[in-house]
Amino acid sequence: MSTAPHAAQTPSPRTKTTPMLEARGVTVRFGGLIALNDVDLQVPGQSIVGLVGPNGAGKSTLFAVLSGLLGTTAGSVLMDGHDITRTTPQKRAGRGLARTFQHPELFSSLTVREHVVLAYRMRHARGRIWSDLLTGRGFLRQPAAEGARVDELIEALGLQSIQHRPVAGLPLGSSRLVEVARALAVDPRVLLLDEPSSGLDVRETEELVATLQQVVSDHGVSLLLVEHDVDLVLGMCDVVHVLDFGVKIAAGTPTEIRSDPAVRAAYLGQEIEATHVKEAATAQGEPA
Repeated sequence: MSTAPHAAQTPSPRTKTTPMLEARGVTVRFGGLIALNDVDLQVPGQSIVGLVGPNGAGKSTLFAVLSGLLGTTAGSVLMDGHDITRTTPQKRAGRGLARTFQHPELFSSLTVREHVVLAYRMRHARGRIWSDLLTGRGFLRQPAAEGARVDELIEALGLQSIQHRPVAGLPLGSSRLVEVARALAVDPRVLLLDEPSSGLDVRETEELVATLQQVVSDHGVSLLLVEHDVDLVLGMCDVVHVLDFGVKIAAGTPTEIRSDPAVRAAYLGQEIEATHVKEAATAQGEPA
């Protein structure tokens, strides 16, 4: 992969002191079921934050709340200090919030490149969207700046060889990379990643991680990711939040999470212990 894509927006001057994205006391009830109970979470500027937990912990529910697909029973959601609790997903996208989904949501008849072009125009040329979708001819007329940006994204995610293929029939791993490229095409300030490594092999995962880290480091984009790959989360995140049965039981650096007794007791003990042993063996020069 080449140099990661740029982010068009300059980070707000508030980001050094104010979280880019924040959940405050978020509670979600479905009848008698409490899916989330008084959950706090902060995503600082230019950071990678992990959200982990077993099935049913409330991760997907919190993602839905943050992205505006689900309302809260109590609590609030803020972007850069502004309350967005009652705003639509479209309004949040306008503020610079983007997300991917656990199961890629793609248009089967469009090519890989057309997906990235369409996402770019959602941010920069919305007037062309309907003509692009209805006629397909709009994809053939690309301004120079648009073409350069799309080329950059395609190259950054390693999609050059399949950029002109329809997404129908692509392997899951390739489809997930297309969705990540599409999310980056709207130049987000905060990107929510739902199981980004699912379906990727080891090489693809390593390349995706490197690209995402460079996006954060060079251009100030903040990432919040849900992942079942504990090694990936502990290896790339600045801060990790841990949910269990809708309650946040821990938050801290990867080192703090590895040694947290509540986390070990709840559900991650074996995975974290395995990671710790592997790192210790590597440090001593033994095969991991």
